[in-house]
Amino acid sequence: MNARIEQVVTSGKLTLDDTEYDVENNAYIVGDDDEVIVIDPAFSAEAVLKQVGEREVMAVILTDGNEHHLAEALEVAAAGEEDEEDWAPVALHRADRLLWRDYFGRLAKEESDEDDAKALRSLEPDIWLEDGGVFEIGGAQLEIVHTPGHTPGSVCVISEQLGALFSGDTLHRGRPGSIGGAYEDLRKQLNSIGALITPLPKDLRVLPGQGEETTVGEEDARWESWGALAREGDDDE
Repeated sequence: MNARIEQVVTSGKLTLDDTEYDVENNAYIVGDDDEVIVIDPAFSAEAVLKQVGEREVMAVILTDGNEHHLAEALEVAAAGEEDEEDWAPVALHRADRLLWRDYFGRLAKEESDEDDAKALRSLEPDIWLEDGGVFEIGGAQLEIVHTPGHTPGSVCVISEQLGALFSGDTLHRGRPGSIGGAYEDLRKQLNSIGALITPLPKDLRVLPGQGEETTVGEEDARWESWGALAREGDDDE
């Protein structure tokens, strides 16, 4: 196996439900000296592509459909190629299709050229991610696990060969993942996290979408205590 993991940290502002948050994002480049898969580009496609260099981007995997990922996905997929047939496929879970349609629909409304607007409205991901789906790169396998809660289509990516769990914004170090502390469906997210990490090796690295890495064992030990967050949310309703 020749695959390795590289990290690119970018930052920017993300608006959710009319509230603007400052967000720092971890994008991951997985592959070898020739080919890579990019997981969760955000805020700066240029920074991600600089790290990719001359290597070929084979796929762009989005662990959720929030706009900071969508805004950079196509540029990373194109990787400087003018012909769309040469672009890498963009992969997203179907349950986040509404987020995709909303984002590109807004772009279409801002487009003065009707043909370009129509093209934006008709855009779809090239690959619909499914639970148990597998990508291969550099001798490593990347398995998709559907983990709804942060968004309906949130996924995590597990690589046994690389000893890593790419947890996106489903799970951060020390807490369930969120944007600015806001949760879409915390109970569902906690259930997804529990089902995800319980059977995994405790020493497996967890590489989150924001913040520092951790391990499955560290987060498994904290998981039950997070139920208090969900109960607080219930009390606020």
